[in-house]
Amino acid sequence: MSEGNRRLAAIMFTDIVGYTALSQRNEKLALQLLEMHRSQMRPVFARHKGREVKTIGDAFLVQFESALEAVECAVEMQEVVHNQGDNSSEKLQMKVGIHVGDVVQSNRDVYGDAVNIASRIEPMAKGGEICISQQVYDQVRNKIPFKLVKLEPHELKNVAAPIDVYKVELPWEGQAMSFRPVLLPADRIAVLPFVSMSIDPQDEFFADGLTEELIGSLALIKGLKVIARTSVMNYKKKEKNVSEIGKELGVGTVVEGSVRKAANRIRVAVQVIDVNTEEHLWADKYDRDLDDIFAVQSEIADSVAKSLPVSLPAAKGPVPKQKETEDIQAYTLFLQGQALVYEPDEAPLRQSLGFFVQAIERDPSFSRAYAGMARCYTNLAIRGSISWSEGIERGRAAAQKALSVGPDLAEAHALLADISNMADDPIMAQEKEVRRALELNPNLADAHLALGAVESIRGNLGGFVSSTETAYQLDPLSPPVIRRLGAAYFFAGRVRDLLELLKRTRHLDPINYYRRMADIYFSKGNLAEAEAIVNELEKIAPNSEYAHLNRGYLAALKGDRTTAMEMIAKLDETHEAGWARSSLGGFIFYALGDVDKFFEYMSRAAGDHTLRAEELMHSPAFSEVRKDPRLKQLFSSVGLTLPPST
Repeated sequence: MSEGNRRLAAIMFTDIVGYTALSQRNEKLALQLLEMHRSQMRPVFARHKGREVKTIGDAFLVQFESALEAVECAVEMQEVVHNQGDNSSEKLQMKVGIHVGDVVQSNRDVYGDAVNIASRIEPMAKGGEICISQQVYDQVRNKIPFKLVKLEPHELKNVAAPIDVYKVELPWEGQAMSFRPVLLPADRIAVLPFVSMSIDPQDEFFADGLTEELIGSLALIKGLKVIARTSVMNYKKKEKNVSEIGKELGVGTVVEGSVRKAANRIRVAVQVIDVNTEEHLWADKYDRDLDDIFAVQSEIADSVAKSLPVSLPAAKGPVPKQKETEDIQAYTLFLQGQALVYEPDEAPLRQSLGFFVQAIERDPSFSRAYAGMARCYTNLAIRGSISWSEGIERGRAAAQKALSVGPDLAEAHALLADISNMADDPIMAQEKEVRRALELNPNLADAHLALGAVESIRGNLGGFVSSTETAYQLDPLSPPVIRRLGAAYFFAGRVRDLLELLKRTRHLDPINYYRRMADIYFSKGNLAEAEAIVNELEKIAPNSEYAHLNRGYLAALKGDRTTAMEMIAKLDETHEAGWARSSLGGFIFYALGDVDKFFEYMSRAAGDHTLRAEELMHSPAFSEVRKDPRLKQLFSSVGLTLPPST
């Protein structure tokens, strides 16, 4: 078995209840019913893109590209059996087990842990039931109209690590004859942007800061999954009810509140709401001096945790305290920097950097302010406002300083992993930092993204997808996360999932939508549709690098060298050597068939640490160049290895 055939897949095992006993009583009838069962099920597999790997007696082993397709197929299968009615005294009942994980394909068969685990989960189902693993649950819980019931812990034979198993509660089970409402998980929490009630509009940053601080405190509580700041800030000043927000974010608990700041006094009002019932679980008000802000934040986080349903015992422990400065002015400057650090443009990023510098001048031991500086430098480098090498050098120094004064700051470890990736540091160095970040804060979406990047460069597309999907679950409205998940799906060949993602998120990042749609059409050789997409991209962002890249790439494929060279010139002018996207012109040369010029660009990028290694490894556009020994040599020069599958 070749490691090159390893991939992530959803595996379904089915079994007919009591078939062996029926065969002993009436073998002829058993065979007739089995043949009828197979003829009914196979069209269902096809409708959900399931590949029948093999039959084992009365059982099926079926492989799917996604967990959602597998579960939807299983539901339809059980529905077919259910709709046969109870007229026959020999009615077949089926049980189904599903797991998602790595498999190894050899000819038409599949092997690996995913197959073994799915085969152990299937016996946990009773006749007419579907059981799924925790990994499947994580991917489908907000996408299917069925309640998912966690089963009692059960040791799976020959499976070392414990795995939680859930039953899909079908609408016809028991007395329920209609669809039951999907209960949103109470352990998924969104802290909505606190409303600023201050007279001075300049104090709005304080309300945003309190929101982020509460998110940070709750994220450290074991057993909770807390939505990241970048997603919840989409609801700032938007009139949406709790029910709508809960469905959009997939959360069962919402925290909302307001803050009024006047001179050295603050008034904070906060409440916790159960999304499923819209009932208030807890509410309180705090009138304090500004100097007490840290104590207030801890009290609120502790009260929120204690207000959660009793079914979440893991969330009942004490709220971990985040190390803070004792200097209120330094803290205020830090909050002002945090309010701007996520902005995409250079001016607010520069302003954010200035606030962090001032905070550190007041308190040189303020670790989170150093982490803020590191984020500013990396963001400035990514957008091309400073050179890639400057972003690496300054960002690394700031992140290392943050860890020297606050070694348990998860954000700083995740940032250092990102910077190591930017610098083409050894994979082990990147993974060490990201693993430490996730130990400290499993809710840190940025850390899951960084782990996805590690898996991608390692050549493990299944791990890339899985880690990035986890980041998306924690930060579903963040354009950077959406872009990374789009890349993961595209490189893994999961076009259907990519199209669904793009459709859902088009309004959040239209440039990314058109960019990826162009990639899809290019990969299929559909230049007419690609041109229509490029035209739309140029309408909304005529001067963006992706408009120039795609226009040039399209022109090259159509044999229009003049236009292709014009686009290369525009890209070269916009992104000078040593900047984040300075190698894009080389992609157009590759489409023109000028492989020597392509390698000239790539070699220069490798020297500047701006080589777009992930695309060269995984994009279908570069399938042919991966056979060129020069690419292997190029990767070796920056300490990378082309995976065997490439």
